[in-house]
Amino acid sequence: MRLSLRAAGLVSLLAGVTGAIQVDFTSEDSVKDAASTVAFGLLKYYTGNNTGDVPGNLPDPYFWWEAGAMFGTLVDYWFYTGDETYNDVTIQAMQHQAGEDADYMPQNQTRTLGNDDQGFWAMAAMSAAENNFPNPPEDQPQWLALVQAVFNEYVTRWDTETCGGGLRWQVFTFNNGFNYKNSISNGCFFNIASRLARYTGNQTYADWAEKVWDWMAEVKFIDDDFNIYDGAGVDNNCAEVNRAQWTYNAGIFLQGTAMMYNFTGGNDTWRQRVDGLVKRTTEVFFDDGIVVERPCESFNLCDNDQQSFKGYLMRWMASASQMAPFTFDTLMPLIMSSATAAAQQCSGSPPANAFKGKPGTACGFKWTEKANFDGLAGVGEQMSALSALQYTLVKKQATKVPVTADTGGTSIGNPDAGRPMESYMPVIAEITIGEKVAAGFVTTAIAFSVLGASFFVMKE
Repeated sequence: MRLSLRAAGLVSLLAGVTGAIQVDFTSEDSVKDAASTVAFGLLKYYTGNNTGDVPGNLPDPYFWWEAGAMFGTLVDYWFYTGDETYNDVTIQAMQHQAGEDADYMPQNQTRTLGNDDQGFWAMAAMSAAENNFPNPPEDQPQWLALVQAVFNEYVTRWDTETCGGGLRWQVFTFNNGFNYKNSISNGCFFNIASRLARYTGNQTYADWAEKVWDWMAEVKFIDDDFNIYDGAGVDNNCAEVNRAQWTYNAGIFLQGTAMMYNFTGGNDTWRQRVDGLVKRTTEVFFDDGIVVERPCESFNLCDNDQQSFKGYLMRWMASASQMAPFTFDTLMPLIMSSATAAAQQCSGSPPANAFKGKPGTACGFKWTEKANFDGLAGVGEQMSALSALQYTLVKKQATKVPVTADTGGTSIGNPDAGRPMESYMPVIAEITIGEKVAAGFVTTAIAFSVLGASFFVMKE
């Protein structure tokens, strides 16, 4: 059966039909129809628009950051397909999760908030600004201002006391991972800094993008061959680097370097960095033109988070192909071949509790399996397949490119948005004399209670 499924997949590929999702990649309408089917299945996982649920949240087992990534994907879905079906729910979610201070630090996420978590929501807002996604009402946080708030808070968290700089993984000292500095958190900083530089024209953002890159190179999170490693602990000053390589780390820096190349008008240094990342990304993460999650996929060990990573690489490769057009002929064929395989994987019919989309269109994770559905289904798989499909709509030298403030961007900014770190930390009020006296009475009462209980135990 396995061989026959693969043979059927090959026949359908040659015929321009991929699995249960019927798609002809030479037809924009066909691609949009396929993307619509996959998007429908993706949104069936979302419960934040149900009565009594919280807008912007995905149900367990999905973490908060992945919801931000999903809405960023949907912003691009609208941009490339023109389908407005999910715009209202996207705006509702991105506004609600902006939080009490309009900086993507809602109080209900404090216990587990990482710099990368906040960054994925900020990057969704950045895409909204760049794509001229419908703006919120004037009395609500605006897309550009939300990104600037996160950028400003990143600046206050730049930690020179360990490893010579960099962001820690977690925001608060009481969170697991606070003593780790990683590429994805610093990648978020680099990414939004480079995109803010291009959108606003403000050199300060570009200077920070350069600073993050230089630090990443100094601590060898990026090596001379443009491998990007996961991170390192601060206890030994980032000397022992975790050398795992993930698709989203490569992608987030690839988009950022392409943005800097574009912002600088084709600077040779940034071009060399783009070239280096393109070369190494294609060498490390593609098998026969199909993207793979190298550290875990072949071992069947990818968790829910990791099952979404390759979709972000598709997003950022597509963006890089526009911001640095000399990369298009290398990157777009890889997006196309990955999308073809991903569409073939969208052929599953898991139980209803695992997938509520159109039967036979659940998208699997292992795209190298093509038409042989791997049995894995979820937000990450569905979102990644949607990404691969919709980014094949990017055209060489397209006129429909992300805007800037000078080329039609309408989002309103606030360069002073955000709050300093100290204002987020809990403040312990000074204990008054009255409270000390009351505490003394309570302590005495507890002591007598213990003595009384001991007396009765001994009496028994």
